[in-house]
Amino acid sequence: MACRQLLDRRQLWRVIRDHKDGVLLDEGMGRSAYLCTNEDCLEEARRRKRLQKSLRCQVPDAVLATLLERLTPGNQGSAEAN
Repeated sequence: MACRQLLDRRQLWRVIRDHKDGVLLDEGMGRSAYLCTNEDCLEEARRRKRLQKSLRCQVPDAVLATLLERLTPGNQGSAEAN
């Protein structure tokens, strides 16, 4: 989304706007946006509010913090944020 590269979805993080649970990561049904696993792309998406624009809702800081944590080695599991 931020770098606009064409990659396989399995290589990207999926951020979902669910109609009941808010904004989720990786699993769920609803409007989705995809981010590559690059710190520069995450920062660009945060700075330009690309997730908010794509999902058409406010994205909690907890979601962005969880994605930032995933960039550190050993934190590749899925997480859920409301």
